[in-house]
Amino acid sequence: MRLQEDVAAKVRFNADGLVPAVAQDAASGQVLMLAWMDDEALARTLSSGRATYWSRSRQIYWVKGETSGHVQRVVSVHLDCDGDALLLRVEQTGAACHTGNRTCFFTDLTGSDVEC
Repeated sequence: MRLQEDVAAKVRFNADGLVPAVAQDAASGQVLMLAWMDDEALARTLSSGRATYWSRSRQIYWVKGETSGHVQRVVSVHLDCDGDALLLRVEQTGAACHTGNRTCFFTDLTGSDVEC
């Protein structure tokens, strides 16, 4: 699957052909996870409405929730001002993190007890 040329021209993929994609809960605004997309993963996401990422470790595409059932239905996809990061606003079913947590960002490094 190919990314539309007008979209591809706006995205600045890194030297490995990837762009970071932050998934955010569309209702609460909570940041859920960060993953990577190449042009095909972005094209698949835009056409299917299901968050599809590129696994750098396994070198495969993966649709969030395909095996776990913890699906991300994409509400919208936004490109940052520099064109080098994506924000996916999603409806998350179940946990976003592979650890079973709602978000991957549960480790506080500031010593604060304020929840993100």
